Amino acid sequence: MSSSSPLHWNFSQVFGERTPADHVDNIDIISAIEFDKNGDHLAVGDRGGRVVIFQNNQPPKHHYVTSKQPPEYRYKTEFQSHEPEFDYLKSVDIEEKINKIKWCTSLNGSLFILSTNNKTIKLWKVKGRKVKKVKEMDLNPPVSAENSLLSETSFISGETKSSVSNGHRLEWIDNTETSISPSSEGCVNGQNIKDAAFARCRKMYAHAHDYNINSISINSDGETFISADDLRINLWNLEVSDQCFNMIDTKPSNMDDLTEVITAAEFHLQHCNLLAYSSSRGFIRLVDMRQSALCDASAIMFRDADPRGPKSFFTEIVASISSIKFATDGRHILSRDYMNLKLWDMRMQSSPVVTYKVHEHLRPKLCDLYNDDAIFDKFDCCISGDGRHFATGSYSNNMRIFFNGVGSEEGTTVEASGSSHRKQPQQAASRARRSSLSNLARGFYRQGNDVSDTGMNEFSWDLNSKLLHLAWHPKTNLIACSTGNSLFMYYA
Repeated sequence: MSSSSPLHWNFSQVFGERTPADHVDNIDIISAIEFDKNGDHLAVGDRGGRVVIFQNNQPPKHHYVTSKQPPEYRYKTEFQSHEPEFDYLKSVDIEEKINKIKWCTSLNGSLFILSTNNKTIKLWKVKGRKVKKVKEMDLNPPVSAENSLLSETSFISGETKSSVSNGHRLEWIDNTETSISPSSEGCVNGQNIKDAAFARCRKMYAHAHDYNINSISINSDGETFISADDLRINLWNLEVSDQCFNMIDTKPSNMDDLTEVITAAEFHLQHCNLLAYSSSRGFIRLVDMRQSALCDASAIMFRDADPRGPKSFFTEIVASISSIKFATDGRHILSRDYMNLKLWDMRMQSSPVVTYKVHEHLRPKLCDLYNDDAIFDKFDCCISGDGRHFATGSYSNNMRIFFNGVGSEEGTTVEASGSSHRKQPQQAASRARRSSLSNLARGFYRQGNDVSDTGMNEFSWDLNSKLLHLAWHPKTNLIACSTGNSLFMYYA
């Protein structure tokens, strides 16, 4: 099949599968998804501040491939990245929700990952270890009649030591517990040795944003990254956590003159001096850091001079860009606003190369969407590793996939839903605050099952079932997407 033709999508895996009747706690809803650069690992963050990492069990691919056997992911580890906080200076709560996750360069077999909530960015190191199973000693072994007296005498002899104030002897219990050691016999052939991964916070980048952080992006130099909030973009060095450089500041001297805010920011995939950021007015600005240290004035602006649809009260609201991505060819930028998915050529500023209509069927319902606050939903977008296909989310758990070719405007619609495949019996999920991320550790796998495309009926849309977050595998046609607390994977 040609890479420039529509792909046929099949269901692959699901983690945290639930039925429509199941209740989902707000803290269990997935809020960020990110593959590493080789697709060997997948990180998922939720509104409860937790990060779960999955590992690809198949050998890594070093070039883009299309295969009938998709990667199979297994649960690796999870950790609590952020906790709820309270800002006493501003008297506001800082929720623990993970806004963005980005992978850093792996070193010495360790994984490094950046995660952020509204205010604080953290660098985590995840390292695998060999864990030995401990053989517990029997604290009350049976004693024979002839040595019971010796046993009792031995215990009483320990009582000659000084006692604690409450009259109970603790030294004997402590000595017994510390005598438990790994059994050498239990480690024969490695049967009692297992792999485990542990996460440790290496750096914390805080107190640099007055507004909520909406984006972080790793530079291709592997040493720096940016963080963006509504009005500022800061440049950090990964090794320096107590200072950063404010490279973009759009805050006006008078806040009444504020006309737009920053909505997303991304570094170029190859050129470490280029970055792009988008605004709530539908503009994309391309910045070359070699031209000026303060990049506000030198930015090249991309704007759609002839936007589709009639002007209305909602025109500027739906024009707000929620996500931008650089294409792998280094020449194009993909952007997603509420209504459309647009592909921009970096050499052409006046209009996008092509516009894919995602929510055109909702245009007559904009008033209802505004009243329900659904018009402010922020949908992610992603690009395939070969740069020829694009994907984004929609309502009713629908995922829209387009390809860069003639007649590609219609695209393909895939419903990410548990009803499209056989239910897997599961144990009752615990609703404890620190439970596993919505049972994501237990996955359901199935290959070779077709996913029928669903038509976009203009009257069949469910605002409560939305597919906001998704990511494309960098080496093959596999998409990870989330609805609620469920993580779905589809391949072509």
